[in-house]
Amino acid sequence: MTFDEFLGARLPALLRYATVVTCDPHLAEDVVQDVLLRAQQRWARISGADQPEAYVKRMIVNQFLSWRRRRAAKTLPVPTAEAAADGDSAARIVERHALLSQIAALPPRQRAVIALRYYEDMSDVEIAALLGCSEATVRSHCSRALATLRTSNQLTEASNDHR
Repeated sequence: MTFDEFLGARLPALLRYATVVTCDPHLAEDVVQDVLLRAQQRWARISGADQPEAYVKRMIVNQFLSWRRRRAAKTLPVPTAEAAADGDSAARIVERHALLSQIAALPPRQRAVIALRYYEDMSDVEIAALLGCSEATVRSHCSRALATLRTSNQLTEASNDHR
C-alpha cells in the first residue's frame, strides 16, 4: 500500500482518533498533519510493519504527549453539542457535552489512557506498550481519571439539585 492509498483510506479515521485523544479538533488536525509529514518520509519502513495504522496512531499519541504540545493542550475548547440525527434527547446531548468538558480538563496522559481504553478498546498491556510505561501506570492513570470524572459528575449533580 502506498502512502497516498493509506492516506485516502484512513485520514478521516485518524482525525477522529486524534480528536478523541486531544479533545480539540483543531489541535487534532495539527497533530495529524505533523505526524503524517514524518510518516511520509518513513513510509517504506512503516508500511513494512505488520500494522502501519497502529504505528501511525502511536505516533499521534506520542506527538500529542510531547513537550511541544503540552502548552497548547492546556487550553482545550470542547466541540459544541450538536443534535444528533438519530433523535437524541436534549438531556443526553447536555450530558455528553458535560462529560466531554470533564474529559478535556484531565491531564494529557490520563486523557490519552481514557481515549485508548474506551474509544480504541485497548487493554492495559496495549496501552502501556503504546505510551511506553508500565501496566500499573496505565491502571493508575485510568483510576485517577475515573475518580476525577466521578467527583466532577457528583459536583455537577449536586449543583443541579440546588437549582
